[in-house]
Amino acid sequence: MTDEQQLVEQARAGSVPAFTELVNRYKERLLRFLLTRCASYADAEDALQDTFVNAYRYLNTYDARWRFSTWLYRIAVNNATRGRQADSEPLTDVADEGGDPLAECIAQSERENLWLSARRLLNDDVYTAMWLRYVEDMSIRDVAEVVGRSSAWTKVNLMRGRQALDEELNSHSENVSKSYG
Repeated sequence: MTDEQQLVEQARAGSVPAFTELVNRYKERLLRFLLTRCASYADAEDALQDTFVNAYRYLNTYDARWRFSTWLYRIAVNNATRGRQADSEPLTDVADEGGDPLAECIAQSERENLWLSARRLLNDDVYTAMWLRYVEDMSIRDVAEVVGRSSAWTKVNLMRGRQALDEELNSHSENVSKSYG
């Protein structure tokens, strides 16, 4: 039994410190994810809070055959979908500390631009699948569970999402070359 599974079992038995540890492990990653799906920072925080409230409330329904993170992200997706305002552009970052500020700023800007392009080009399920696979490093099986699709659908749409982003980046590079070349 992993440390996380032990914490889940302790939380199921009513241990508040165990559930608090689970919250601390996931709150920043979940907030970063929710910022890409919600209309504002406040909406993302609300969805995050709702996610943990629902997780605590329904902890006894968690199936240990799945990773806890998969179950938690599924709850987060549901909360973000319920609370999202379709006309607003989602936010994309939570600041990290340390390192070379200029290099980090440039790298962060490039990552944000890539994820903004992805958000604009891809439908919600494909975008969510790409985020979970490449940012959260989830397995194909776990991503499929979170988005409510098959593993085959997930693999195909991850490939299509990468192709769409590759085409977007290549067309952007060609336009820059023509402008300055």
